[in-house]
Amino acid sequence: MIEGSVLLAVVQRLPSVFSTRAMIEDAKHNHQGCIDKALKSAEKLCGQRGVRFTPIRRRVLELIWNNHEAAKAYDLLEHLKAFEPAAKPATVYRALDFLLQHGLIHRVESLNAFIGCNDAENQHELLLLICDKCKTVEERRAVELMQVARQEIRAAGFVPHRKSFEVHGLCARCAES
Repeated sequence: MIEGSVLLAVVQRLPSVFSTRAMIEDAKHNHQGCIDKALKSAEKLCGQRGVRFTPIRRRVLELIWNNHEAAKAYDLLEHLKAFEPAAKPATVYRALDFLLQHGLIHRVESLNAFIGCNDAENQHELLLLICDKCKTVEERRAVELMQVARQEIRAAGFVPHRKSFEVHGLCARCAES
């Protein structure tokens, strides 16, 4: 394993086309840990709620967490067919409905796609930062934004069913390069 200071020294010698910070973050990031945490949380929540976390639901959630990009239903279907050859669009949509209902994933409305929820154990509103270049989606709590939005919604006498804010642009890594 390469120590951080050695890795930093090597990365700093690379051409400036590469983002030093992004490469160091990628080297440190254990994405399998993200997947394992999401699956463990889903198993726990489903157990507490007395609902079945079926192998198909588990696989769809795992596919959504495959990376930090939003996943489209038909892409999920193509990957799911390797696991369940008889899978149809309805199979995926039923799994997505279940995962949404239990707060295990979020719908990215502007992309007609889905991301895994970083905090499934706590119901919350969210801000989604969507990078148009690398396609990653970052979930943020944005407590102050949500408080202001709640006040505006209340002042309008509006009754929301769900609330999220989506912002498109460049993530810090892409803006840096």
